[in-house]
Amino acid sequence: MAFLDHYLDEQLSHGRAYFSREEALEALGLSSAAFIAAASRLAKKHRLVSPRRGFYLILRPEDRVAGAPDPVRWIDPLMKYLGLDYRISLLRAAAFHGSSHQAAMVFQVIIPRQLRAFDIGRHRLQFIYQAPAAFAKTNLPDWLSQMKSESGFAKVAGVELTLLDCARYFHKATGINGVAQIVQDLGAKAEPRKLAKAAMAYENSAVRRLGYLLDRTGHARQAKVLEPFARKAKSMKSLDPSIKPLTESLAELYEKDAKWMLVINEPVEIDF
Repeated sequence: MAFLDHYLDEQLSHGRAYFSREEALEALGLSSAAFIAAASRLAKKHRLVSPRRGFYLILRPEDRVAGAPDPVRWIDPLMKYLGLDYRISLLRAAAFHGSSHQAAMVFQVIIPRQLRAFDIGRHRLQFIYQAPAAFAKTNLPDWLSQMKSESGFAKVAGVELTLLDCARYFHKATGINGVAQIVQDLGAKAEPRKLAKAAMAYENSAVRRLGYLLDRTGHARQAKVLEPFARKAKSMKSLDPSIKPLTESLAELYEKDAKWMLVINEPVEIDF
């Protein structure tokens, strides 16, 4: 264990608080069984934690209360280890861009592959799947920002992608009213041309949902560039498709927005 313990201190001295099993085996010349035994002992002493098999985080004393460092410090190397491109989005991205109403309790990452959510210490990581073709069209350097931490940088959705992701995956962004608040907070920061171009990779109904919320929150310039998407719509869609009326007759009572081709089946409430 002493060899591995020294290896952890050495990594930290170089500002690196993570490593892979393969890196440690090569550096230390241990057998796989010896490494696993040593890592298990150090994990019990709260010096190590593993968010994914074969990938380890080194815990500093200040990390041990939360059980793991803030994921922004290690999501980039973890994704590289898994061979996946990614972007931090939804609630954490909204907070990063200045949506003051968002106290992100979950660290949400969009990736082009199915991956289970997991808890590590007090942190919860949730992975949202975006179809590979759409992901490739949107996860472009010009549409991303960087989230800085003391250990480096992590990719985060730019304002335009954050808004589109929240409109598309609204059920993971505290629902329609939560997204409406994000749109209220961030809409003015979105560059209209960039927003319209990125929207081409999203489902038409999600783009119309965002357009409606931009209109509703007074961001006319940003809403206007999304109007062509609504004109292409062939049928009305529910603002919140998860809400089903008790009877068909009740569905007829919902307000219909002809501009955005949406059935407003959920009242939108925003703190201005």
